[in-house]
Amino acid sequence: MLDKAQEHDGITLAGMSGRIGQELGVSSWITVDQPMIDQFAACTGDNQWIHVDADRAAREMPTGTTIAHGFLTLSLLSALSYELGGIPADVHSSINYGIERLRFLAPVRPGARLRLRTTLTGFEERGAGQYLMRRANTIEIEGEDKPALVVDTLTLLVAA
Repeated sequence: MLDKAQEHDGITLAGMSGRIGQELGVSSWITVDQPMIDQFAACTGDNQWIHVDADRAAREMPTGTTIAHGFLTLSLLSALSYELGGIPADVHSSINYGIERLRFLAPVRPGARLRLRTTLTGFEERGAGQYLMRRANTIEIEGEDKPALVVDTLTLLVAA
């Protein structure tokens, strides 16, 4: 069963097609700091110096700092999307189905604040109470012209 926070203003499966092309929302900001980056490195085993060695990064990185793992930034997508809702009220469960066209566009420095902006780009019935929802997602960096990443996601929705 879905958490109540995942629903979207009483929208139902029947009304989703009419929302194609509409922005589903913008999340609040989240700060990516060095401890978060270090924890991600420890969890995944990706201890590349550009992420975890602040002294070396200060000397050798064009940014002058470490940068967050691209996959750390991508992993924040789920948590940020929960805040937006966007899941119809008459859905029993939503399942990550896939990712298309993922692009990492700008580095995320420690202390950067990120937020998610999401637009519904497609919605189709797949049969037997299943629907495929397509969303264009942009993770923005506060004060930056370029976003951290853009990614199209696919979510399988199962009707209640």
